[in-house]
Amino acid sequence: MKAVLIREFGPVDALRVEEIPDPVPEPGQVLIDVQATAINFVDTLVVTGKYQFLPDRPFVPGKLPTGIVCAVGEGVTEPRVGDHVLTLAEHGGYAQKAVVKATDCFRMPEGLPFVEAASMALAYDTAWFALCDRGRAVAGETVLVMGASGGVGLAALQLAKAYGLKVIAGISGPGKADLVTQAGADAWIDLSRDNPRDSIREQVYALTDGKGADIVLDPLGGDYFDGAIRAVAWCGRLVVIGFAAGRISTLKVNYVLLKNIEVSGVQVSDYRKRTPEKMAHCMSEIFRLYSEGKLVKTPSRTYSLESVGEALRALETRKAGGRLILVPQD
Repeated sequence: MKAVLIREFGPVDALRVEEIPDPVPEPGQVLIDVQATAINFVDTLVVTGKYQFLPDRPFVPGKLPTGIVCAVGEGVTEPRVGDHVLTLAEHGGYAQKAVVKATDCFRMPEGLPFVEAASMALAYDTAWFALCDRGRAVAGETVLVMGASGGVGLAALQLAKAYGLKVIAGISGPGKADLVTQAGADAWIDLSRDNPRDSIREQVYALTDGKGADIVLDPLGGDYFDGAIRAVAWCGRLVVIGFAAGRISTLKVNYVLLKNIEVSGVQVSDYRKRTPEKMAHCMSEIFRLYSEGKLVKTPSRTYSLESVGEALRALETRKAGGRLILVPQD
């Protein structure tokens, strides 16, 4: 099979496709023909060796591939050969075939295309846990979604609307306003304005009668976090999802004290490992909302396996709008 194999960490432009033997499922595992795998910002950190959790080399990167079960290992009764599944595999998606634990496979709803399922993977489960578990969202509250035009941002926006929240989308300029509005945002703010520390709060206050947002989801960090924390309402919650802007955020906790604010973080891989029952509930909720027509199709662009470096570069430079999906079959 063809696969992107990481032998040494390095720049995304150095990635190459190799011919390697097909993997064989061991007891408790299944083999899937990979149909689509989302390309995520975290992948840029993994392939360059900058992520906090790195597998032994050589390895095939690519989280949560979707595909068709083509073989099962000893003892596996579910899923079955021929099933369409979304998997929770931490690696292996940048290839034409992947081995996954049977318990990490979720049968996809009827009619859900592989590219759309891959668009949901990692983005929707991350957003769900940030919004519902760490953010404890309640219908009627206001949520500010930073980086709302990205994968996790668009997912969080749609989930918040489906659960009855008012959504303010933080975007990098008016050019992305149509994207987030069509996805369901009630309003948007411009993160590209000067002095984000003050301008983010000013824009959010103007949209909330000076109250601020009950929940802020922040995948950006950096200077944007400095503004986002100031836009949180009294007794509000801010959830740190990542640092796509580059700088790891710092916080003076007297501000947390004065406004009774909660600041927490979400690292979704730990939910898969530590609380699989919560992850199963999360996935069932996402599939339920999709089946009920409450999730809008995520804008996406597909790439061949050979174009993986180009796709990852688009993420590194933040030129991507919507989801980037790797389609590895010829």
